[in-house]
Amino acid sequence: MASHSLTLFTSPSSFNLFSSPRLNPSPSYFTLHFPGPVKRPHFDLRCSVSIEKEVPETERPFTFLRDSDGDDTQSSSSSSVRARFETMIRAAQDKVCEAIEAVEGGSKFKEDVWSRPGGGGGISRVLQDGNVWEKAGVNVSVVYGVMPPEAYRAAKAATAEQKPGPIPFFAAGISSVLHPKNPFAPTLHFNYRYFETDAPKDVPGAPRQWWFGGGTDFTPAYIFEEDVKHFHSVQKQACDKFDPSFYPRFKKWCDDYFYIKHRDERRGLGGIFFDDLNDYEQEMLLSFATECASSVIPAYIPIVEKRKDTPFNEQHKAWQQLRRGRYVEFNLVYDRGTTFGLKTGGRIESILVSLPLSARWEYDHKPEEGTEEWKLLDACINPKEWL
Repeated sequence: MASHSLTLFTSPSSFNLFSSPRLNPSPSYFTLHFPGPVKRPHFDLRCSVSIEKEVPETERPFTFLRDSDGDDTQSSSSSSVRARFETMIRAAQDKVCEAIEAVEGGSKFKEDVWSRPGGGGGISRVLQDGNVWEKAGVNVSVVYGVMPPEAYRAAKAATAEQKPGPIPFFAAGISSVLHPKNPFAPTLHFNYRYFETDAPKDVPGAPRQWWFGGGTDFTPAYIFEEDVKHFHSVQKQACDKFDPSFYPRFKKWCDDYFYIKHRDERRGLGGIFFDDLNDYEQEMLLSFATECASSVIPAYIPIVEKRKDTPFNEQHKAWQQLRRGRYVEFNLVYDRGTTFGLKTGGRIESILVSLPLSARWEYDHKPEEGTEEWKLLDACINPKEWL
């Protein structure tokens, strides 16, 4: 009986894509019915999916791709896109980590490299309790696997009526959450990913397809209007290079996605966000994702450098911790990737690495109207056009 590794794709705003999560095995849940000999990505008749743990590696490989995927001479354009997307996200990881360490002035990232016996792997980098950042994670992953119907619906935000069978897939992405110590320095989240399904024709609900997703969003505890305008202007410049409709469309999408329903407020002050994007040329979207990833440093690092040494008091820190509590609430209650990973037995450290090192909840806390804290909350309740 043949076997194949299982790795699941997850959503834009969590680290699950890089956590190599594992599902609890269930024979009926993971029995495949793909006819024919064992050829990638097909499997033997009624083959079971084995659960394989990630394997720690001592060195970064040149590529996590399978040989055929990394060959740009292949006739399949998707193979070339896979290779170039991996190159892009690994370069972006290096650049962002270098920029963070330069501002840190001493603290360094801890790096874990892992691979999957069934294909793919990742590089996780975390800097914790540094000079400037309380917690900073920048992860990349390139994974192959098979996802059950529930995973496909989570990945595509599909409706309950869509009932695909188990789906072979490829997913690659970079994801990061950066939580500074100073209450006047903002938190940043960004994630960019590329995804493919490769389902046989007789599998309902999930045809062969590809899509891009991701975004960059800004979560300060205090509003400095020039900072917010700077951040949004860099995102708009990246979008405008490809389509002037992108920024207003993806800015609204971001405001709508990072919405804490039970609080009736947004997690932060937005940015851009998109998902399931495949209605443009593949090459154009690859270039767009590359431009967005490249915009992270100029959009964010100058703001942190400006605010990291601003004097603050206990009241400022307490408010930052309350806003961090909102960050936790969104990720654990609403974020598709985090909630899916928790429900399906994923690697908990990787799933929750996006959470802050510390947070705070106070009973019935309401900032006084007109204060700086109230201004931030008002902007989270009533999203503004910053440009």
